[in-house]
Amino acid sequence: MSDRRTEASRARRRPRVRTLIGCAVLVVGAIVAGSLTGVASAAPAPAPHDAARSASTCGGPSMRPGATITRSVTVNGLVRTYRVHVPRTYTGRQRVPMILAFHGHAERGATFERYTGLSALPAVVVYPDGLRGTDHRFSWQGAPYSSPRADDVAFTRAILRAMAATACVDRARTYAVGRSNGGGMVALLACRMPAGFAGFATVSAAVYSRSATGCGHGPPISLIDFHGTADRVIGYDGGTRYGERYLSSSAWLQRWVDRAGCVDAPVILPVNQVVDTVTWPLCRGTGHPVVHYRIRGGSHRWPGSTGNRAAGSISDTISATELIWQFFRTAPRLGSS
Repeated sequence: MSDRRTEASRARRRPRVRTLIGCAVLVVGAIVAGSLTGVASAAPAPAPHDAARSASTCGGPSMRPGATITRSVTVNGLVRTYRVHVPRTYTGRQRVPMILAFHGHAERGATFERYTGLSALPAVVVYPDGLRGTDHRFSWQGAPYSSPRADDVAFTRAILRAMAATACVDRARTYAVGRSNGGGMVALLACRMPAGFAGFATVSAAVYSRSATGCGHGPPISLIDFHGTADRVIGYDGGTRYGERYLSSSAWLQRWVDRAGCVDAPVILPVNQVVDTVTWPLCRGTGHPVVHYRIRGGSHRWPGSTGNRAAGSISDTISATELIWQFFRTAPRLGSS
């Protein structure tokens, strides 16, 4: 009975988030245009060739539904590993979405898989493993403690090639997700490979200056971001860690708001007593939304996580995994805009 109540509670929360964001777009659009007609920023329909590709059958080796396997690829002379989880609904006959999920500093892909619950989504989820950095802990390129031999952008490209050859995945619906140092890695990919993913998600992202290199120009991206205002590891307002400056949440988001050609007039709406959504509805019509979840009093934690050592009941008033998936489902596909 308690499971049913929990599911019912989640079901009630999810529509509210979508309704609040939708209302923001409608209200502000009405003020500017004097009419609600055509204001809602629904995701563009996929181009005909993308739809055909998504529905087409795939070749390559079969993968067992519900299984998690470990694979490796050699990048610049280094053997790199990654985990692949296949959803139970996988048939191998129709292309499915794919998510690359980047763990935090000192974690492994298996740990990230366990506490995020991303493997419960109807997508193939890939969990790459970082290299040991200068502090002998696993990390990603772009951080001050990362391995000088790490070329994680090349590693990501190698994974994408390998998965396209061995799994029935839809490259038009391929996404990148990361937390903390993994969020910094996703930031790096957004700057270096903006056309490689249909959407990006960052949680408590540690975006050091080198990770933001190349973000000044380029196409807009679809981005959903989460950060707690009481994060003592990666401060909401920016700071210095390991002797290097990292960006504040507002500075990181502003780069993408500017690239989408949005008016700097964010709409802030409450999700619950401690969480606000921040959106920029007045853009050039690119169809690439930027959405920020500000968790007042939230810590350095994956919201709604299980088994994460970081305490933070405030952060768990929402589920990052559920909200990220809702966002990805409505974001434009690659090649559709």
